[in-house]
Amino acid sequence: MSAEEKVDHGAPIRSTEKDEAELARMGYKQELKRDLGLMQNFGVSFSIISVITGIPSLFLYGLVTGGPAVMVWGWVVVACFTMLVGLAMAEICSAHPTSGGPYFWAAMLSRKKNAALASWITGWFNLLGQVAVTTGISFGCANFISTACTLGTSFEPTPATTIGIYAAVLFTQGLTNTFGVEILHQLNNISVWWHAVGTTSLVIAILAKAPKRQSASFVFRQFLDGTGADGVGWGERSSHAYVAVIGILMAQYTLTGFDASAHMTEETHNAAMSGSIGIIMAIGVSALLGWFLLLGLLFSIQDLPTTLDSPTGQPVAQIFLDTVGEKGAIVLMVIVIGAMYFCGTFSITSNSRMMYAFARDGGIPGHKFLAKVSPRWKSPVRTVWLACTLSFILGLPSLGSSVAFAAATSIATIGLYISYGIPIALRVVYRDAFVRGPFHLGRFSYPVAISAVLWIAFISIAFVLPQVNPVNSQTLNYSIVAVGVVVVYSVGFWLLSARKWFTGPVRQIEAEELGIDVLDPAQADKYEGTTKVKEASTAESV
Repeated sequence: MSAEEKVDHGAPIRSTEKDEAELARMGYKQELKRDLGLMQNFGVSFSIISVITGIPSLFLYGLVTGGPAVMVWGWVVVACFTMLVGLAMAEICSAHPTSGGPYFWAAMLSRKKNAALASWITGWFNLLGQVAVTTGISFGCANFISTACTLGTSFEPTPATTIGIYAAVLFTQGLTNTFGVEILHQLNNISVWWHAVGTTSLVIAILAKAPKRQSASFVFRQFLDGTGADGVGWGERSSHAYVAVIGILMAQYTLTGFDASAHMTEETHNAAMSGSIGIIMAIGVSALLGWFLLLGLLFSIQDLPTTLDSPTGQPVAQIFLDTVGEKGAIVLMVIVIGAMYFCGTFSITSNSRMMYAFARDGGIPGHKFLAKVSPRWKSPVRTVWLACTLSFILGLPSLGSSVAFAAATSIATIGLYISYGIPIALRVVYRDAFVRGPFHLGRFSYPVAISAVLWIAFISIAFVLPQVNPVNSQTLNYSIVAVGVVVVYSVGFWLLSARKWFTGPVRQIEAEELGIDVLDPAQADKYEGTTKVKEASTAESV
């Protein structure tokens, strides 16, 4: 064997040993299969952000809530602030590269006495956001499959058929995550190319074949307000600024889910750098590709009233029909549906890893059952199906209700970004105690983190505001209800019970050396007591 071959085979081994040593330093054993590189790590977040999923899913919402001007310029504003959030997260991810992601970071960045509470609240918001993101993606995929089936056929979708398709989509995505772990990174490579080449080809096709193109004035300056259920929109009742604020949901929902790079770090080589770079690359590439797609779709609109009130129920499908014809539209719909399917598959991957890590630390009811990795498939199979089940349930109110679907996307955005914001805020408050990883922002760290926290606070308020006027039982933005339930549950359960046994991220290796089962709530006090004795002994020796 040549020296070059030895280096090629030895480098991954040395990298893996270093990653496992870093994981052990944080108190965990290597249980997941570590076989992802930087591009695969980037690919997971890129596939979950999936601009070709988010933009078509909420294109109608964007058109009636601000129109082209808010869609185009709102995308630019959102992309810039999202990059600040990503940079702040990447710095923290580099210091603490574990599958737990934000909830683990919250514990590490807060004072010891508050670590468990910070971890608990962050974990539940992240879990809510993860489930809602999977719901939005896979339900959107089911809707687009229903629409595609109407092209050239007499098929008419019903709520029953849509829910059946939704169940089938989630089921097959669950199977892929259960038995297809060996090929997930290959599927990941396919997904990256599908998104990049598919989006580019789609835009070129509709622009090249469009009988006419909208003017630059329409695309960059046209404001539309269709937020009134009775014809009186929020622009008339309140102000155009209000419509613009709630209209950026399309962009912010799309540019969400990049914490997947953090959740995959226990399966990634050189995790302390790859996870951070994966986050930043996913946001940057998605922002550019998304703006390109958005402009292509807006310039290709042929007749605005027909697009808004399309017989297909999907404005994007109508644009395809008007530009490339029925057969061409079927091809472009396949591209979109394929991207949505990949996106949902990797959303479940990320979701299940977060749930597995949270269960491993005792944060989920039934955690002893859930915190298991299949020895055969090297996958947290039980949390894979928990993610699918919860996403299915959350998607049920969206049947036949665009308002409910928009609310589900709001829940996803709010839940995830609050879970991003808590550790970033703690990093600001306790900045002197923060120990940097190999990726850091230097003197820009503090201002970037503050800007990220302020932006997250802004969108968390904006996306629980009413989206349709007037507000009644049919138009209520029920995201405030879902977020409220998580707040009440997490805080209430903490005060009643969890504060007595949840200690935050546990040091799995250290506990097992002491003969303590960290997954057993009855032994939590024993673990905590042992830790305190050890700390006291160390203090006395010093």
